[in-house]
Amino acid sequence: MNLIQRFMRFFFRLLYHPFAFTYDLVADIVSFGNWKDWVYSIFPYIQGTRILELGHGPGHLQRLLRDRSLAAVAIDESKQMGRIAKRRLGPSHKLTRGLAQSLPYQSKTFDTIIATFPTEYIFNAQTLYEVRRCLSDGGRLIVLPVAFPKSGFLKWLYKITGESPAALTESIKTKSLQPFLHAGFQAEIEIVEVKSSTLLIIVAKK
Repeated sequence: MNLIQRFMRFFFRLLYHPFAFTYDLVADIVSFGNWKDWVYSIFPYIQGTRILELGHGPGHLQRLLRDRSLAAVAIDESKQMGRIAKRRLGPSHKLTRGLAQSLPYQSKTFDTIIATFPTEYIFNAQTLYEVRRCLSDGGRLIVLPVAFPKSGFLKWLYKITGESPAALTESIKTKSLQPFLHAGFQAEIEIVEVKSSTLLIIVAKK
């Protein structure tokens, strides 16, 4: 593991646990105020009514799903995030503390499983095995792994990599899809434009 990967693990460990109360502020800053718009972008890809969210964080997406009369439940490893989400959603909302690599749900329980801006656990083979087990036949996993601000960032990225925009985009798409294809999903990537950002959304079908 290189230095950057170790730093990012340490950073997210702090953000999801002792500094969980700062999550909304950090998300707003890094997204330039577009965080909710980014998360809303997954809704057109949801199918069915039985929804599981991996990594519910402070609970914003759970509230949106509930407001649309969807049967949404969620799991998160962080005790601190669970407390914050419970305060937002109320004690009756079904939140579970646990790991995506060992989901405490019966097989074929969910129509759609969602993960927005997950850490590297989403690419883990055991995570994807568990997700596939818990999805109904024809169900889908929706992952929003990354968002790129349009204003200069992509040009800078293209410049430092030395690849053309088309080649770099294809490279990112190919690398992102590989774990899902290896896990037996039919997977594709949707590129979604939202205000000043470009989003990458993975739709993996069982």
